[in-house]
Amino acid sequence: MAKLFSDAWINELKDAWNNDSEVSDKLADINFSATITCGFKNDDKPTCVFIVDNGKAVSAGLYDGQEPTWDMRASEDDWMKWVNKPLGMTGMGMAYTTGKLKFPTGDFKQMIKTPSMAGPFIKSFALMHKIGAAA
Repeated sequence: MAKLFSDAWINELKDAWNNDSEVSDKLADINFSATITCGFKNDDKPTCVFIVDNGKAVSAGLYDGQEPTWDMRASEDDWMKWVNKPLGMTGMGMAYTTGKLKFPTGDFKQMIKTPSMAGPFIKSFALMHKIGAAA
């Protein structure tokens, strides 16, 4: 099992993303393209990056200065908790409201109100669970 946010881990997530029509095809339907970064709350910069073009993840790896469209941050404990038990819509709202999940870049409130984006976003946490992670 790959370490959370390692190059191997984010590439496993990329493959799982592209193989899940509920994520990649649904996002392709709305022409979704973004540079998504993930990392830990107290770090100056994200740990990994995930580039999506028209719904498909076209590259993934360790963060190297890319400008994020979406940047998601949480503590390592919370990320691992969500890898082990993925967030649903209610849990996602609570994680955001309580500050456990932060978005230094990206409009979480707008995204979560947009069903064509919210569904695949929630599903991406299920993909993290599917591939698992080592702390």
